[in-house]
Amino acid sequence: MNNRLQNAIDAFASLPGIGGKTAFKMVLHLLRQGRDQTERFISALKEMNDGITYCTVCHNISDDAVCEICANPSRDHTTICVVESIKEQMLIEQTGGFQGVYHILGGLISPMTGISPSNLQIESLIDRVANDENSIKEVILALAPNVEGETTSFYLYRKLAGYNVRITTLAQGIAVGDDLEYADEVTLTRALENRRAYNNS
Repeated sequence: MNNRLQNAIDAFASLPGIGGKTAFKMVLHLLRQGRDQTERFISALKEMNDGITYCTVCHNISDDAVCEICANPSRDHTTICVVESIKEQMLIEQTGGFQGVYHILGGLISPMTGISPSNLQIESLIDRVANDENSIKEVILALAPNVEGETTSFYLYRKLAGYNVRITTLAQGIAVGDDLEYADEVTLTRALENRRAYNNS
């Protein structure tokens, strides 16, 4: 096979959930679309890579130093929803039922895979609460109900327990062991609305 073609296939196959056959189909599709379509595709990726940064407050992807949600004065800045990744933040935002702000950890504590608290955006969350303790009233631990999620939630609860903030977690409705990405919008909205104090969970 042509080296250039194989390099393109390998690049697509490196994406999560994309196997060799799917990558091959994607490359052939781009070739059939012609040079203009391929150039637009490459330009969009380059623009994303060059222009997108991470919010200095919540660590969401952003075009500016502070993302649109953190910069929005109409959001409820007294309530922070802590999520594992940008994917979960987007899922919650799509429900339209949460008007607070977010904090994205960038993963979950997992000793088995070598992910420790220092690998995550935990200290920045603690600093955020400590520096604005008089304004922040609630931290929602919206993490997956699996071993890693529960471990991370407990660690965060211990770290935040000394501050004057209410610490809550999602209500039941999301099955134990499931990821938030598999919850439908109604279930996710109700889990947020009926959240409960973490120390009672």
